[in-house]
Amino acid sequence: MSRDRRLAGLEVYRVGGAVRDARLGWPVVDQDWVVVGATPEAMTRRGFKPVGRDFPVFLHPETHEEYALARTERKQGHGYTGFVVHADPSVTLEEDLERRDLTINAMAESPEGALIDPFHGRDDLEARRLRHVSPAFVEDPLRVLRTARFLARYRGLGFQVADETQALMRRLAESGELAHLVAERVWTETEKALGEPCPQAYFACLDACGALMVLMPELCADLETALARLDRLPDTEAGMPAQWRWARLCEHLDDGEREALQARLKVPNAYTDLARQVALTRRLWRAAATPSALTAERLRSWFDGIDAWRRSERVAPLLALLERENAALAACAERAWRAAAAVSPRALLDEGLRGGELGAELARRRQGAIAGALEASEG
Repeated sequence: MSRDRRLAGLEVYRVGGAVRDARLGWPVVDQDWVVVGATPEAMTRRGFKPVGRDFPVFLHPETHEEYALARTERKQGHGYTGFVVHADPSVTLEEDLERRDLTINAMAESPEGALIDPFHGRDDLEARRLRHVSPAFVEDPLRVLRTARFLARYRGLGFQVADETQALMRRLAESGELAHLVAERVWTETEKALGEPCPQAYFACLDACGALMVLMPELCADLETALARLDRLPDTEAGMPAQWRWARLCEHLDDGEREALQARLKVPNAYTDLARQVALTRRLWRAAATPSALTAERLRSWFDGIDAWRRSERVAPLLALLERENAALAACAERAWRAAAAVSPRALLDEGLRGGELGAELARRRQGAIAGALEASEG
């Protein structure tokens, strides 16, 4: 870093997640830097590109890493956006670190690698403790979700939320401040948490401090049972665990509850579509607890509901999910799918069927093929 001519003469420190994760032995994905004693004009003269909308942040023209001018924040208004930012050359590194949420995120490194740790973040790393930097923690309600998300990331390392921080999170949940969070920010934190090693910790943490009842009340009933499903994903879909975890979390909700929750959080279509398919699959295995209770009509209705005829790629992962819950039922359903998929619409067109007649006959023959497969299974 010291050999970079663009940084020559600047007081620059590596900060935040890179410092934290390097000491935890966790993969370091992004490098963030704080520049002390500089002005926006000085940064642009050196070729840095300004990208900060609310405060001065710049991208290095070659590495594209973020360099933020040291700043302080003062609460003014509600929510996570209700802050007045002050950034000028007089702001010190310690003042910049003090505005951060958790002590483990409030450490910095000099160009020579020396640790600057005014709030004892290293001690909290060693103690596996998530602890707030200052009482100003309560000024930003988003910090409740961020703390829960960090717990989801590091729970496997033994991390816990400090009692005093948990108390501040409860205070925020009771204050009404969480209601001022925009849906997109709530979902962004939730989506990230769903991709962490222990997403259960995120929802359990929010529930423990009362935030889940404010933000996602639909999930509060029977939460423990729902969280136990998050590790029961179809093996075929390891590449998109966040979507499957969300679907499994919501599968027990009725359609109205699930749709209200997802509309309020502005959940993306890819998540809502899969959640609906998984809910339908749950109803299938609950309605047909044994293969003998699995009817051709019920199976065809499930195939219709997941749009299997046009989106056949949906069938295999949902069958894999069904196998997680009832292997014998999944085997019957798989045989029925192979039989039904073999019914060709082209053959019916060749017979001269069109329009409504074609659709009705196609459904009838598919259900007949399913019935035949089920009878063969019983035999």
